[in-house]
Amino acid sequence: MKILPISAKSIRFARQIIKRGGLVIYPTETVYGLGADISNLAAVKKIFVAKGRKFNKPLSAMVANLADLKKLVYLNKEQETIVNGLLPGPFTLILRKKRIVFNLLTGGSPKLGIRWSPDKLCQQLVRHLPITATSANLSDQGSVLSIKKLAKDFSGRVDPVRDRSPQGGRSRAFGRAVSNGVDLILTSKRMSGQLSRVIDLSVKPWRILRQ
Repeated sequence: MKILPISAKSIRFARQIIKRGGLVIYPTETVYGLGADISNLAAVKKIFVAKGRKFNKPLSAMVANLADLKKLVYLNKEQETIVNGLLPGPFTLILRKKRIVFNLLTGGSPKLGIRWSPDKLCQQLVRHLPITATSANLSDQGSVLSIKKLAKDFSGRVDPVRDRSPQGGRSRAFGRAVSNGVDLILTSKRMSGQLSRVIDLSVKPWRILRQ
């Protein structure tokens, strides 16, 4: 595991890791996220193993712009107006996913949570490379801002997960074979420490799921 301050150079390094199926902890304007390429099924599975997360609990995705967002979810004109009013910002917006999005990522749900951070370096990280936007913490624990704790929690021990994923078959053999280690932590001191507000735009009236 490497720990580097976030910069243009370390962003390029992080993108290389993600493209080859690795895991990266990265800063947003809110808290640290745990990122993997959402188009790589094996990498997405690693996220669940790393966090000790059940496969029926969905993950959200981080994008860099409206064009990348539209590749993943459906938007009507009203929803697009709301998206343009709130994003980029500290929000996770729930929308109906397109078929290109793995069912594993959404826990079998037809909906996907979308994050679009206003942080410019974060946008560089995910430009044309949407990644998972789950917070960097072990399952059922609070958000973590301590680099020391992040390094300890995601140090790389093997963590078997006995569950059935919505896509990809049984996880027992996968859990034995794959470590929960993170390849890189990008550090920053510019985060608020508060989780994003979650709003479900797939229903009417819209529902706030997390303040």
